[in-house]
Amino acid sequence: MATATAKRRIRNNPLRATILLTVVGYGLVLGTFLLDLPIYPDLTNAQVNVFSSVIALINATTTVFLAAGWYWIRNGEVEKHRLAMLTAFALILLFLVVYLIRVGGGGTKSFVGPDLVRTAYLLMLAIHILLSIVAVPLVLYALLLGLTHTPTELRRTAHARVGRFAAGSWLLSLVLGVVTYLLLDHVYTYEFSWLIVG
Repeated sequence: MATATAKRRIRNNPLRATILLTVVGYGLVLGTFLLDLPIYPDLTNAQVNVFSSVIALINATTTVFLAAGWYWIRNGEVEKHRLAMLTAFALILLFLVVYLIRVGGGGTKSFVGPDLVRTAYLLMLAIHILLSIVAVPLVLYALLLGLTHTPTELRRTAHARVGRFAAGSWLLSLVLGVVTYLLLDHVYTYEFSWLIVG
């Protein structure tokens, strides 16, 4: 009964639910960066490296599911599309948990490499971060519409239009995240820099 009521509320006002979930997600991330939350374990440098690799693997896997979901919806395979997008979203929730533990418990890494490559790396990283910030509410809105409407009903919503922007920005963000990981951890080098929180 409570689930049906929640679904009806989200269905009737997906924008309000999107805003609420976006604020909660951004709050978790900003809280981790800005506050000294005692909820994260202290990580060694080796553990930070493992977490970084896991994050890149999650992002690469999510990219595959997103691309497959996009392909399937363009070919009219609605159930495959739905499963791929739900899997991609579940993976991003896993990413969020791993990312917050890594940042909250172990600091960050700074790129060390030639100036020109460092500039390209920082530009890609900035675009990756900006696109991920933009993608969150779009992905949530498209997801909430998809979860609360039948395929026939979705045709009368903004799901397809918002979904194209959500998937496009999310996909590019993920690809850039994997590329910056490869540059930082495997092509060039890095040094650890501890997160300063106050």
